Amino acid sequence: MARLLFLILLCALPSLVVPIHNSSAGGCAIIRPPRDGGIRYRGLTQEQIRSVQILPVDYEIEYICRGNRVIVGPKVRKCLPNGTWTDMMQASRCLLLCPRVWTSLENGRVTAKPPGPPVEGTVLHYSCHAGFILEGRNISHCTKLGKWDAPKPTCLYDRNYTGKKKLYIGALFPMSGGWPGGQACMPSAQMALDLVNNRSDILPDYELELIHYDSMCDPGEATKLLYDLLYTEPIKIVLMPGCSGVSTLVAEAARMWNLIVLSYGSSSPALSNRQRFPTFFRTHPSATLHNPTRVQLFKKWKWTRIATIQQTTEVFTSTLDDLEQRVKEAGIEISVRQSFLTDPAVAVKNLKRQDARIIVGLFYETEARKVFCEVFKEKLYGKKHVWFLIGWYADNWFKIKDPAINCTVENMTEAVEGHVTTEIVMLNPETVRGVSNMTSQEFLAALMSRLGGKNPEETGGFQEAPLAYDAVWALALALNKTVAPLKAKGRRLEDFNYNNHDITSEIYRALNTSSFEGVSGQVVFDAQGSRMAMTLIEQLQGGSYKKIGYYDSSQGNLSWFGNDVWIGAGPPADRTVVIDEYRYLSQKLFAAVSVFAGLGILLGIVCLTFNIYNGNVRYIQNSQPYLNNMTAVGCMMALAAVFPLGIDGHHVQKSQFPVVCQFRLWLLGLGFSLAYGSMFTKIWWVHTLFTKKDEKKEKKKQHLEPWKLYATVGVLLAIDFLSLMIWQIVDPLHITKEKFTKEAPKEDLDVLIQPLLEHCSSKKMNTWLGVVYGYKGLLLLLGIFLAYETKSVSTEKINDHRAVGMAIYNVAVLCLITAPVTMILSSQQDASFAFASLAIVFSAYITLVVLFVPKMRRLITRGEWQSEQQDTLKTGSSTNNNDEEKSRQLERENRELQKIIQEKEERVSALRNQLAERQALRNRRRPSTGQNQNHNAPPPSSQPDPKSLLPPPGYPNPTTDNHSLPPSFSNSSNLYPADSKMSRNHCHNSQIPLLYK
Repeated sequence: MARLLFLILLCALPSLVVPIHNSSAGGCAIIRPPRDGGIRYRGLTQEQIRSVQILPVDYEIEYICRGNRVIVGPKVRKCLPNGTWTDMMQASRCLLLCPRVWTSLENGRVTAKPPGPPVEGTVLHYSCHAGFILEGRNISHCTKLGKWDAPKPTCLYDRNYTGKKKLYIGALFPMSGGWPGGQACMPSAQMALDLVNNRSDILPDYELELIHYDSMCDPGEATKLLYDLLYTEPIKIVLMPGCSGVSTLVAEAARMWNLIVLSYGSSSPALSNRQRFPTFFRTHPSATLHNPTRVQLFKKWKWTRIATIQQTTEVFTSTLDDLEQRVKEAGIEISVRQSFLTDPAVAVKNLKRQDARIIVGLFYETEARKVFCEVFKEKLYGKKHVWFLIGWYADNWFKIKDPAINCTVENMTEAVEGHVTTEIVMLNPETVRGVSNMTSQEFLAALMSRLGGKNPEETGGFQEAPLAYDAVWALALALNKTVAPLKAKGRRLEDFNYNNHDITSEIYRALNTSSFEGVSGQVVFDAQGSRMAMTLIEQLQGGSYKKIGYYDSSQGNLSWFGNDVWIGAGPPADRTVVIDEYRYLSQKLFAAVSVFAGLGILLGIVCLTFNIYNGNVRYIQNSQPYLNNMTAVGCMMALAAVFPLGIDGHHVQKSQFPVVCQFRLWLLGLGFSLAYGSMFTKIWWVHTLFTKKDEKKEKKKQHLEPWKLYATVGVLLAIDFLSLMIWQIVDPLHITKEKFTKEAPKEDLDVLIQPLLEHCSSKKMNTWLGVVYGYKGLLLLLGIFLAYETKSVSTEKINDHRAVGMAIYNVAVLCLITAPVTMILSSQQDASFAFASLAIVFSAYITLVVLFVPKMRRLITRGEWQSEQQDTLKTGSSTNNNDEEKSRQLERENRELQKIIQEKEERVSALRNQLAERQALRNRRRPSTGQNQNHNAPPPSSQPDPKSLLPPPGYPNPTTDNHSLPPSFSNSSNLYPADSKMSRNHCHNSQIPLLYK
């Protein structure tokens, strides 16, 4: 940044510059500053200023003054190529400034000579408005001391004055600049003032006078002019700016001076902000006025989905924000909202990708050509699309050759065909005489006369001229409406000043309730002070615009001509029509699986009946028939779950579908708990009682109590019941719809088919399934382990545990495979149902066949069921009677065994006596034997006669196994010598079973 350096040189000479020509140096010599002032050299330090004598071409210097002095004359000078500074013929002086209070006069006018700030030598001339008398000197001079030489005069009210009093309007007409609208708007406003002042029924005691300046449609210039309007006499009662930028500046500042602002040429939606611009009104409708018309057309053509594309400027962004709010209130959705700065290619591609059909475009004319060139390339036009554009483009805007695009006129014409435009009506289309007693056509003729025959197309603001005309009339009528209320309060319009809030409030209320017929149509202001006007609706038909209707947003009235033309059969749909098509289960598959499930249920009934009917058979009793009954019932419940598993929206209504979902869950859950739980219980208790080697013998002697088995099944069933109940209460099942990729039909229709599949689900479905699958999975794995551990166990208490283990293997394998596969195939209704239902059917079939068919086969082939039945018929007793009969039979066998034992004991006693006699005989023979030894006689045998030791006929030969004797024979072991032991097993082989039975 350039450094600022003040150089003050005091010179005896006046502030005349002395140019030094030095063409060879290519610059200008340093000049002297004015008296009581200095020079600011931009970008130079103090050392550089002292050393540099020549400044380069185009270099600028700026004069500054000390104290309260101001520059009079050129403030900035620039070095020219010829070595001189600009404006050398005009002197720059630093003069004292006199107080500005003298430059304004209430109820009067002050004229300064020369014009400009009040400095030394300025002369002020005072005059009062009509109806006022000047008191004091009418002239005052600014002295060299910076003071006025006379007191400030005042204007007193002349009670004897009977003429009209003037009310002044400060106006800023853009006669040049970006929008030279004042060229036609100022003559139009002046024409309205003349008519108002000539009317005896409107402000009869007042005369309106227009004080105007050229704002050049530049906010910076407008700031300076606004200052002059506010700080120079006379007081202005209303300000009338044009251009949105200038109106924004004026309306925001006017609130500080209690001034009403009435604009005729501002369309920015940002001005519709009552908090920021509390005293602003405009006869030019806001750009958002197009939106009510667009919404009305959306409703007429039954569109509920639109898209937008906008150029990123403030006016279009504000307009689109307003449109978004309006369509939301109307129940219309903006599905796509795209924007661009200079290149719309990406935005247009996004519109196509999002299937945009009804598209609102907000951009200037030059960008419109770029947009529709891309529209042609992307084929985003034709019978399926409708574009809404702004109506103030030139009629041939799409035919103008533009080097910024690479599309031909034919391409552009094809792309824009059929689009709809909305344009604010600025000239009443009807022949109606309004408040000015002039029709719209008479107004145009009078305006052309004032313009002196100028070409309307070359006159800026010609279209907005009716709005300026009606703005003056709106102001005049509002002022006229305030006369009576102010008089009732003891006030007058001529009493207005910038500190009087009461008069401003009355003018505000009068303008806010304005309603009259003007040359631009009905003049009505909304709550934000914006004009409510009619909107013209046009459609491009065959390369030219045709009027198809009008819409009056103030009354909500749509005038429709009925001449709209469409490329297709009629207005296109706002989206590709999507037809929901539900995927239902194959009825053939459902019927086939249902037959298998029904046969399985029938098989379960047969097995259950068989088990109940033969419950008194010992072989059936030793298989724990009540647990088998539970298994059969569980299998039937699981098979019954196949039917609700295949029921979908094809069979029941949506309201009934959650009930079907609950049936699936409960039948499968409880069926599994009964069927598998009963089998698991058998394996569990077999493993508990018979697999420990060190306690095996003791366990075999233990009695298995049935209530323990039933309690185990009850616990498993209770766990499932409670978990299902909590699931149903906390997170009940409901219908969810799974959407698949949309499909196009074979016919050339603007529709898509949306495949849908209904599922039973809950909010935390994955959590619940994880808990259930985890618990069931661990139970299945534990069952497989127990079945493997007990495969070699043999017990009559649960004689079918091997068959139960085989069933557990099959059920576990099928369940562990089916659960994850069905989750993967959940989107394929036929495959998922087939896999799940067939797994249930096969599990049930295998379980029933493995558990019950071998029992049926044994009872039928061996006839065991017949003998038991005959015994039952003979005794006529129940299961308890059978137990008593068995007890009596055991008592009879015990008595027979006791008789046999008594006979054996008698025989043992006889044998003892016989052995005793023989022992005594041997003892008597021993002495004789010793005598005969000297005669070499053979020694007698010490062994008894083998024949004498033989058991009686019918007894087996003796053995040396003492352990094979019964306990009653253990006391006779000492009767036999060690070298010729006698067998103590005197029982016949046929009697051994009786002894140990």
